Amino acid sequence: MASADVEAPPASPAPSLPDYVLNPNAVLQDSEAAWRYGRAPDYSKTRQFYLETKKHSHAAGSLPDLVENLVKNWEIEASFKTHLQDWRTVDKSQYTFAINGGPPQSAEHMLQVGTYNAIIAPNEFYSPKNSDFSSSHKTFKRMMPTFAWEVIEVYSGPPVVSFKWRHWGVMKNDYVGFNDKGEKITAKAHGGQIDIEGVTVAEVNDKLQVVKLETWFDPLEMFRQITPNGVINKEIVMKRVEPNGTASLGQEDLSSQTEEEKAALGAIASSAVNGEEAIRTNPSTLSDPTIGMTPSAGPDAIDHHLAKESDEVHPHLKEIETAVHPGPGEAVAASPDSEETKATHEEMSKVTPTECPFLLNRE
Repeated sequence: MASADVEAPPASPAPSLPDYVLNPNAVLQDSEAAWRYGRAPDYSKTRQFYLETKKHSHAAGSLPDLVENLVKNWEIEASFKTHLQDWRTVDKSQYTFAINGGPPQSAEHMLQVGTYNAIIAPNEFYSPKNSDFSSSHKTFKRMMPTFAWEVIEVYSGPPVVSFKWRHWGVMKNDYVGFNDKGEKITAKAHGGQIDIEGVTVAEVNDKLQVVKLETWFDPLEMFRQITPNGVINKEIVMKRVEPNGTASLGQEDLSSQTEEEKAALGAIASSAVNGEEAIRTNPSTLSDPTIGMTPSAGPDAIDHHLAKESDEVHPHLKEIETAVHPGPGEAVAASPDSEETKATHEEMSKVTPTECPFLLNRE
């Protein structure tokens, strides 16, 4: 029989791709997952900021697009899903991650310490050893409410994917964190952009789940941009203690707020409490990932709160600032043993709807 008469075998159907490489918000629909704050987070602000300020547009379904979607879904799971069994973007039996050539770490490590503490090495501006999960998120989210991420270029495809990425946001309020000496570092907001780049090599399996993640970047570059003039005070300023022997926490003066602002922030706190209570009393409400949230592309009460003076966004002692008067882009350090540092630690380590009107469940 002539070769032209031989019927070709039917083509195998193209394998379908998982939703977490096709949609950057795919895992937000996982209603049965255990979410850190009782419900899926709201990423509408960061996604809008990304669309408005990104430098690269990848064709839908292209390799850079698939990689970008995978990493964005991985970040959601690593930040907000508290049980590893709920993570869909990783091979749970093998997954590890490493930063800048360091030893491989497990997913459980990131769940325990938080994404910021798992990635940033101790330095003169920040230290995971002196920052717990809650304070780490307050440090960066109060300063920079949205922190967008994009793929710049992909160098190789599966099973070992290497790519260059960009992470950026705007320093809208002061940076307050704790460094490798245990000092409280305050850097005054300059209103400019924070823009860092890095390279990642990800080994993936046949389901495009991450098996091994290795990332290289310069974490000090972010802090150089946050405080280009560095720490300017060289002497420890004496702490101020109230006559009764206690240190004032500098709580926000609610009398300065308008009735509309009070009502809006109260509604946000009430919404968070009601959402969590609804989940406790009726687990079926988890099927609605937007419970307790009202995503909006425009400014809301949280945005208005974060745009206020640092005294209101950061409700704690500011003795060093008062004494030194740092300007935008300048930082000051408070002694590890000062009442200011201790009080700030206490405030930043607590997370409740009423004391955190900016809500950590929003990106």
